[in-house]
Amino acid sequence: MFKGGVHFNISERKVLLRLVDVASILFVLCFVSSTFSFDYFTISEDRWRWVFVLILYISIFGTIFELYDLKKSSKLDKIFTSIVFTVSTTVLFYFLTPFFTPELPNNRLQILYFYFSILFALLVWRWVYLTFIVSPRFFKQVLVVGEVSDLDAIIDVFKQSDPNYKISGFVNCETGKKISLSHEDVMEYQTHEIIEVVKREGIMEIVVVSYKPDTITPEVYQSLITLLESGFPVREYTQVYEDMTYRVPVQFIGKDFYKYFPFSRNNQNRLYRFFQRVFDIVISVVGLLLSLIFVPFIVLGNLIANRGPLFYTQERVGMNGKVFKIIKYRTMVKDAEANGAVWAVKKDGRITPFGRFLRHSRLDEIPQFINVLLGDMSFIGPRPERPVFVKQLSEVLPFYETRHMIKPGLTGWAQVKTRYGSSLDDSLLKLQYDLYYIKHRSLFLDINIMIKTLTTVIFFRGQ
Repeated sequence: MFKGGVHFNISERKVLLRLVDVASILFVLCFVSSTFSFDYFTISEDRWRWVFVLILYISIFGTIFELYDLKKSSKLDKIFTSIVFTVSTTVLFYFLTPFFTPELPNNRLQILYFYFSILFALLVWRWVYLTFIVSPRFFKQVLVVGEVSDLDAIIDVFKQSDPNYKISGFVNCETGKKISLSHEDVMEYQTHEIIEVVKREGIMEIVVVSYKPDTITPEVYQSLITLLESGFPVREYTQVYEDMTYRVPVQFIGKDFYKYFPFSRNNQNRLYRFFQRVFDIVISVVGLLLSLIFVPFIVLGNLIANRGPLFYTQERVGMNGKVFKIIKYRTMVKDAEANGAVWAVKKDGRITPFGRFLRHSRLDEIPQFINVLLGDMSFIGPRPERPVFVKQLSEVLPFYETRHMIKPGLTGWAQVKTRYGSSLDDSLLKLQYDLYYIKHRSLFLDINIMIKTLTTVIFFRGQ
């Protein structure tokens, strides 16, 4: 009935990248092994462990260096750096673990064969991916139906989240409202054309945007029902938004808010919370012990560059609205807020040069392991905000205080997905990510945040 084309969803593309990365590497290594004088890495029945370790290292370091970030993967110049970092780190660790991998070869040329074989395999496959998979022929053609006065913003959000997700048309169900778009390639259709447009234009999904119950007329409703009954995907906008952006669109949620917040059962799961607390204690002790390596350097830097107290404490709002004092290494000049609390902004003049380094490297956060040990914070959760800002934000941002239903964290979903929080719009964005974490909290998401935190530290993306 419908002529929709082929499209790879976000999850499918991530799986595709991982599988073909491994397959291409093993293929090139086998080819090099059988064609040239290369016997360091050979695949056989009794050497399966070598293959497993190589796949494991590629997967781990590829994740850390954002080899599977779809935004980066859509541009060769950006993914090239990730490929080089991943291959270099993988090969280094592979050579440094001879108990699980082959012993270092006597002929050092073998090392070059090994390194450049993996590098060549990934570069060729990613070029193929960019040429064929990330191309208009695999774009998902989408029709938006309903209240489309904010269609420009909707298009921009989806384009940033997934360039392959293309809104190619819309049906305006708001009578008396004329829509003007800055995107000239997005066509407008009439309500009676929905089924015909789906057939003719190769539409693969309909997204319904409706904040008022009476927006969808009986005629449109019947068309959507007909499509749904034939197996065609018809989805609600806020759900698509959440699935694609990994954040909860609180600005579009009204009186029926309870539909959008089926919070994760792990928020009340005693077993999950017990293991989370054990993990918090272990990671805090390990973190504090490892941080002793940096203490002499930080003390010296503070004496020379900051010239003042090493530590800084500040009131923050924790779980259930309880106020506690957070501990950090001082990064600003003394008496930075003598005239009252002020939002930190990008290139803030109050931050010292050494303090900026501490923030970018996240070393200023190390003392907060003490807060985690005391139970005021968890390792993962929404970042705690100051009482004065909580009061201000709660008055203008819906559901802001919902962040306080769990412990605040040293790192969190908002911290690894955004970079700055210096305005109301930034706070709204961070709130969306925080609510997504509370809603979908799980061991898998926690591991994802830990890996992305490591990436943030490696690439100096701290605030």
